[in-house]
This record gives sequence, structure tokens and C-alpha cells, in this order.
Amino acid sequence: MSRKNILALFVMLGLGFGIFWWEARKIDFRALVTTFQNLNYFWLFVALISILLSYGVEALVLHTLLKKDEDRKFGWWEMYRIPLIQALFNAITPFSSGGQPAQLVGLMQSKIDAGRASSVLLMKFVIYQAMVLVNFIIAMLVSFKSVAEHFSGLATLIVFGMVIHLVTISFLLMIMYYYDFTKKMVHVVLKPILFFLKEEKRDKILQSTIKSIDSFYNESLVLKREKKKVIKASLLTIVQLFLYYFVVYFVLLALNCDHVNVVDVLVMHIMIVMITSIFPIPGGSGGAEFSFKTLFAGFIPSASGLVLGMFLWRFITYYLGMFLGIIAVSKKPKIK
Repeated sequence: MSRKNILALFVMLGLGFGIFWWEARKIDFRALVTTFQNLNYFWLFVALISILLSYGVEALVLHTLLKKDEDRKFGWWEMYRIPLIQALFNAITPFSSGGQPAQLVGLMQSKIDAGRASSVLLMKFVIYQAMVLVNFIIAMLVSFKSVAEHFSGLATLIVFGMVIHLVTISFLLMIMYYYDFTKKMVHVVLKPILFFLKEEKRDKILQSTIKSIDSFYNESLVLKREKKKVIKASLLTIVQLFLYYFVVYFVLLALNCDHVNVVDVLVMHIMIVMITSIFPIPGGSGGAEFSFKTLFAGFIPSASGLVLGMFLWRFITYYLGMFLGIIAVSKKPKIK
């Protein structure tokens, strides 16, 4: 990790500590300790297993898209470390922009060709975004009306998050199926936006954008040919997402909130994921905690339980990935 990444890591840890201190500052410390002592540690353990399995299934998605008959056998650590590396760099970069390049480096450390690795990661990214959107649309159909009635402010953020995902997926599909039109459209849209920049810098941005579109299109041809792999990877991605979504349900059970409806909890978590995606701060810090507190206040009766639940959920789904990612970066695979 570079000094810049290490600094970002400590900044995010400090920011997280500050957020939880702010939320807990008015809560009696003894009540917080009592709530912690009364936790159901079995369900807390299940929550940890669920997130670790989520990383494992994501590694299976990667293996499914990557493996060819003529390949050597990939070790489990080679595949499992890649989602952990992604979790770390997504957590410390705005809009999770660092995850893709970091995964590419991780695969290249396993002696996998950069072009092939880029293609596989692109396929994985498109499938993941599509499955997130599918899950979100289903969640909206199931319970968005209830959320909109009770949390009108968050409903706006939820819709905004959905629009961003929809635009992203639509743009990627346009490149795949309307390549020439998309390139022309990008030129038309970017030129007035970049009008105030110097000509040299404007041309550099345009060339870089077109180069990225060309690269995406070339890699998308592989995506179109590998239909069976795409279907299998899509199903595995759904499993991966649900293992992630279930973490908050297990945390609520650990807090002895046995009355909660699992469908409602999953829908709420899906919507939190959509909300945090629109915050430019790495990991959606601040937005994630606010969303949790707003959406799950009705499930957790005590203030101490709500803050502790927020901390446990955030640690398992965010900070744990950062710490495991540090191990994954430092422990490179041994290739024979």
C-alpha cells in the first residue's frame, strides 16, 4: 500500500471513530456495557460467518469467470484474497473507485495476464451492478410504499441511488450494443462540459474517455460469448449479496430483537446499500450510519441497542473487510 492509501485508511478509521463517539455521547456508558453483555453471541458469530461466506462466494464468482480448461489449478487463497483487496480499496476511495485497479494488481500477482484479468473483472463488475439493481427493484416492489410513507426524506435518497445505478448499467449496455452511437454521444455531451478547460487538457480527457469505452467494448465481446459462465456467475452473485444483506438481520437477532420480520430487514438493508452508493465519502461514511439509525430505530427499542447495533453492523460489513484486506495485500500467493 502507498503512503496515500495508508493515510486514507487512518482517516477513515478516525472518521468512523468520530461518528460512533458522536452517536454514543449522550448514552449512559453503563447501559451500553449492559447491552453488550446481554448480546446473543451465537447470532453475532453467524453474522461474521455470513460476511466471510459472502467474500467466499464472490471468490467463486471470480473463479467461474476466470477458469479455463487449460489453466493450472488456482489456489483458494489466490481467489479469496481478491474480494478482500477489493473491500479494502473500496473502503478508502471515493465512490469505491479503487477496488477495480487493486483487484487487477492482485490477479497480476497470481501471474494472470493483465488483459484477461481486466476482462474478467469487467464481467464481474457488470454482473454485480445488474444483480444489485435487480434486488433493489424487487425490494422496491415489496416494501417501498411503506418506506416512502414513514421515511420520506430517505425515500428521495433511495430513488436517487436507484437512478445512479440505472444510468450506470444503461451506459454500460449502450457501449456493449450501441458502440458507435455511444462514442458520438459522449463527444456531444463532454465537449460543452469541458468547454472551460484548456484545449490540451480537454483533448486528454476526451481521448482517455474514448480509450476506456473502446476497452470496455472489446472486453464486452467476451461477456457476450460466455453466456453459461455469466448465468452461473449471476446466480452466485445473488447468493453473495444475500449473505451480505443477512448480516444486519443476524445483528438484530444478536441484540435479542426476535420480533423482526426478515423480509422487512432485508429490504431495509438493500435500500441502505443503494443510499450509501450516492455519497462521495469512502464507504458512504456518515450516510450509512444515518440510514441505519433512521431505518432500524423502529426495530431496536433502546438507544444503547441502536448505537451498538449500528457499530456491530458497520464493523462486520465495512471495517472487517478493511482489516482482512490489509492481510490480503501483505500475504501474496505463492505461485509454483
